[in-house]
Amino acid sequence: MRGEIAALERACLTALPAPRQAFDGPFVAKLFLGGTGRGNAVSSLDPAPDPELAARIARIEALYARHGLACRFRLTPLDPSGLEPLLAARGYAEGEETIVHAGPLPASPDPAVRRLDGPAAEWMAVVATAEYQTEARRAEKLRTPELLAARGGWFLLREDGAEAACLFAVVDGPYCGIFDLATHPEFRRRGLGDRLVRAAAHWAAGLGATRLWAQVASTNTASLALQRRVGLTEAYRYRYRIRPVSAP
Repeated sequence: MRGEIAALERACLTALPAPRQAFDGPFVAKLFLGGTGRGNAVSSLDPAPDPELAARIARIEALYARHGLACRFRLTPLDPSGLEPLLAARGYAEGEETIVHAGPLPASPDPAVRRLDGPAAEWMAVVATAEYQTEARRAEKLRTPELLAARGGWFLLREDGAEAACLFAVVDGPYCGIFDLATHPEFRRRGLGDRLVRAAAHWAAGLGATRLWAQVASTNTASLALQRRVGLTEAYRYRYRIRPVSAP
């Protein structure tokens, strides 16, 4: 189980690149524009005991402060023991919980779905209809093609003569991660998300991928249901702990 968690964490680091990245012991810190949590957070890749943990946290905080960003830790099963109590004692607030799902590729081609080489205007217009979008997130998405080293695909599904749904997928070896699944409000509850996921999986299978994974907030019931419909099951969960920029 821990082996797959480590593999999925590495796939996440690859799929969501940031222009600034630094390691401190078992932790990798990513710094972008403060938009997406995963692109602006610290993650551990080794749960072994860390006798320098307190000093390491202080150094990481200083790194984020120098760049004017809130220090955000992703708490995963790969954390060294004692991390969360130390963060709580330093005033970190609790953030949202995310579920990571994984499973076999539910591949199925769909002639109504086309793949783009980047987040073109029509793709961005659809993803902008998702409730969680901000200007910082938008700016980060537009820079993804120049930073992404793995194979990426930006998918659009056309329905009734309009661009109705979108999705971003990244293939990294056997893993295909899916992100930014959004359906225009006028086209929701028609099963378009399921079709997009299956079409992206079909593309990924052609590149040698065998396993699909996705991350979703534990409160997002619609996305949770969709991921279960296409055969994904829970692999693990993570939570955020966040220290505001203004914290002393």
